[in-house]
Amino acid sequence: MKKIFVVSFISVGYFLNAQSLSNSPYATYGIGDVKYDNTIETASMGGISTAFISDFTSSFNFANPANNANFELTSIRLEATNENNYFKSNYQDTKSTKHSTYLSNIALAFPLSPKVKMGLSYQPYSSKSYNIVNSETAENGQTYYNAFKGSGTLNTAQVAVSYKINQQFSVGARANLYFGDLYDLNEFSTSNSEYINGYETKNRIKNFNFTLGTSYQNLNTRTDKKLTIGATATFGNTSNMTTDYTNSTYRYIDADGTKGSDTQIIEQKSKKTKNLIPLQASVGVGYGSENHWFVSGQLDYKKGEDISYFGKSFSFQDTYRISAGGWYLPNYNNFRNYFSRVIYRYGAFYERGNLNIDGNSINKFGISAGVMLPFKNSSITRMSGLEIGLEVGKRGTLKNNLINQNFINLRIGFNFADKWFRKTLYN
Repeated sequence: MKKIFVVSFISVGYFLNAQSLSNSPYATYGIGDVKYDNTIETASMGGISTAFISDFTSSFNFANPANNANFELTSIRLEATNENNYFKSNYQDTKSTKHSTYLSNIALAFPLSPKVKMGLSYQPYSSKSYNIVNSETAENGQTYYNAFKGSGTLNTAQVAVSYKINQQFSVGARANLYFGDLYDLNEFSTSNSEYINGYETKNRIKNFNFTLGTSYQNLNTRTDKKLTIGATATFGNTSNMTTDYTNSTYRYIDADGTKGSDTQIIEQKSKKTKNLIPLQASVGVGYGSENHWFVSGQLDYKKGEDISYFGKSFSFQDTYRISAGGWYLPNYNNFRNYFSRVIYRYGAFYERGNLNIDGNSINKFGISAGVMLPFKNSSITRMSGLEIGLEVGKRGTLKNNLINQNFINLRIGFNFADKWFRKTLYN
């Protein structure tokens, strides 16, 4: 296990240096493609987390910070995601693919007392990475070019605390810090001119909000069956997003994109907005058998917001997501059959997206599966292992020359859990 631990941190260094997050063209709008809540455990079960309290002592739930009543060990999670996107549009029968691999989660969690648990985590929250060029040729032979480019990543760092009130009820809170820079550029040019009209949008983000969670779980000790109910709410934007707009005319003087000294600024302005991360809420219900199986359903809601996009206001619609999933553990006490001790996860989801383009909602749905492969020396009370998750789905539509996106996402990570950093007492 020590060798695996060292190799994992070497891998973290590689992913941090090679961090590249791919996007769909729909990342053009707003803060880009949202990556948050992409932990392997959550994603492999269709995204359920609000009513998910792990039966095992090694798993900390950040999505609903109340759901950590059983957490007893110090846990270190390192996770990476490989995204594979396949795009198609009826516009000029366009097809393309994008692939990327990036570090998607670093988390440290530990108990402060039998009732109080704490966790720290880092994840990419959203990203932009697109480069789209449209061209049209007029009857006189002149060609018009419209180019859209975007880049940048919005990250989130979190601190979560969970408190167990009694055997059934728990509450939790999570503080969320968002930070990063996002950049969009729209350029218009013609074939008979070397000058370009460009509109730049630069967003500098430092934002803070918090999430409150609560959960109830009732375990029938005679049958080992349990019912779980959970709810969360995220609110409280306390900082601004500063957006700088520049409308200018310029020309490039070399292949590196250096602008000439004759650049002319047509319009330049700055704007601050507070509605970066709007109100979000979630409710979930789950049912299962202790240390054997669990199934849950969940409904998520996110309020729409207005943002500035290339100097104009753009409205996002309210979003909801329906998820269902769970896990199954055949028999952890069967040491003769390793695969009887593997946790198998499954799930599915449907999401009405926040984008509505030409009367078409850009919706998303998918199915997921995953496994937790325990290390050789793991036990039911100290479960460390290799996490693998797979998600397959679809986003968008071909209507009105829009873009259909098929995706296959592979997630791999490690969860190292033990009674680290604790003082042992001897009589």
